[in-house]
Formats: sequence, C-alpha cells, structure tokens
Amino acid sequence: MWDFDIGRTLGIMARTWPFIALRLIVYFAITLAYILATGTGAGVGYGLGRIWDDPGMFALFGGFIGFGLVSAVLYWLREYILYLVKAGHVAVIVHLVEGREVPEGRGQIDYATSLVRARFAEASVLFVVDQLIKGVLRVVTGLIGGIANALPIPGLQAAAGFANSVIRISLTYVDEIILGYNIREGSDDPFDGARRGLVLYAQNGGRMVKNAVWLALFMWLIALVIFLLMLGPAAAVLYLMPGALAGWSFALAIVFAWAIKAALLEPFAIAALMQVYFRTIEGQSPDPDWDRKLSDASRHFRELKDRAASAFGGRPAGQTP
Repeated sequence: MWDFDIGRTLGIMARTWPFIALRLIVYFAITLAYILATGTGAGVGYGLGRIWDDPGMFALFGGFIGFGLVSAVLYWLREYILYLVKAGHVAVIVHLVEGREVPEGRGQIDYATSLVRARFAEASVLFVVDQLIKGVLRVVTGLIGGIANALPIPGLQAAAGFANSVIRISLTYVDEIILGYNIREGSDDPFDGARRGLVLYAQNGGRMVKNAVWLALFMWLIALVIFLLMLGPAAAVLYLMPGALAGWSFALAIVFAWAIKAALLEPFAIAALMQVYFRTIEGQSPDPDWDRKLSDASRHFRELKDRAASAFGGRPAGQTP
C-alpha cells in the first residue's frame, strides 16, 4: 500500500487555498482561451467556407487553427506558469509538510514568491533546472526497471515493459518534489540542489515509485471520470458554434478535465509524494554509487553537475578552495 497520509494531504491542500484558487483561475482562463479561440477560428472558417460552398470543412479547419494557436502561446508561456504558479505552490507545501507556519490569504502568494526568488533569481533558471530534472527522471525509470528487462524469463520482458510504462507515467510530478527539496535545503546553487535531490530519489527509488504509481492510478482514474462528466458541457458549448464541430467536444472535454486535474489533483499528488520523500531521505546523504550511475547514464545529469561546478568557479559544489 501507499505510505502517504490522505487526511494530512487534504489538510495541506486546504491550507494552501490561495494557490488552489490561483490555479483554478489560471487553468480555467486557459480553458476559456481554448473555447474562444476554437469558436472564433470556426466562425471565421465558416464565413470563408460559404464562399466555396463548404462551410463545415472550413469551420473545422478554423477551429483547429484556433486550438493550435492557443497551444503554441501556452508552450512559450510554460516557464512563467511554472515560476509564478507551480513553484510558489510547491514552496508553501514544503513549509507545511515541515510543520512551519505560512501566511493566510493573499499574503501567502507574496510569501511564496519571495521564497522562489531566493532560490531562482529568474524564471529561465528555474525552467532550465526543471527541464534537466525531467531528462534525468527518464533515465531513473530505466535504471530502476532495467533489471527485470535483462532477466531471461519468458514473458517477463513484456510485463517489465508495461511496468516501465506505468512508472514513466507515475513520474509526472517528481520534478516538483525535487524542486521542493531544493527549496527546503536552501541551496546556494539550484543545479547542485537538484543533483543531490535526484540522487536521493534514485537511491530510494523503489519506495518512491511505489507511492508514485498508486497516486498515478488514483489521478488518472479521477481524471477519466472528470473527462466523461465534461463531455456534456463541452458538447453544449460547441453546439452553439457554427459548422460541424461535434468532434471537438472530445478535445474540449480533455481540456476541461486537464484544467481540473492541474488545479486540484496535481497539488494533492505533490503534497502526498513530498511527505513520503522527506520522511524517506531523513538522515541520508547522496550515495556516490548512484551519483556515478546517473552520471554514466544521463547527459542531463552530467549537465547539472557541470552547471553546479561552474557556479562555484570551476570547483565541485561543496568543495572549499
């Protein structure tokens, strides 16, 4: 079974309600942008299509273009969403997991923003660290699950491949856990903090992945239910739009479900995993063997180490001149 406390996790979420509200605003604003862009694109396409006597097809392509434009804008804004919303929420969750007091109301967001700025001066630094962590986590999955793949047991390779796929899905929120470790430790260099956090995660990979898999199963089951519930409202919205856009109800239902998942379910998973991670690594130091394994297997991990060393004037982090 899992090692996190569901009641305590819900309590932490309740105490971070300013960030929950902020996430709801941000992610439903994104959903509204998709609806408006899709509808506007469909309307323009429908109007142009009447000229060529095929308004339905033009409306479909117009909706697709509007949907794609919003996706492109969000792709370029993703590092600022990470910096302003996700990282601040992680910082508050870290303090609550540690039993510290945090401000209530609007002051909580200001407080969290100051914590993030203390560790990551610019959004671009946090974004680079986050992307490097994601790259290393793909390798961690292989190192943890690779033993089963190598065993010459008939049928085991297929089972191991399925298990590795589940593990990869379950690692969605681990980059936020490593970010939380960085904030908790108050490292002078976020790259070295991420390196140490990843080594600690890898050396406790079995326990961490077990809990991450449980959470992933919960999250995707709930997200599926939300998606099915959202099909009706999404179809109703598209019914009011011009042209043959019924197929877009499926896409918009996914967007609705994603917004709820990002606003409400992700913080739950992060708070739950953070409890397990901090409790597991208590009193531990990064294992040099795992540091070496990750260095050999991941260029992203080597880049983390190189950036940490360059931040200390070419010395390995933590080494005195």
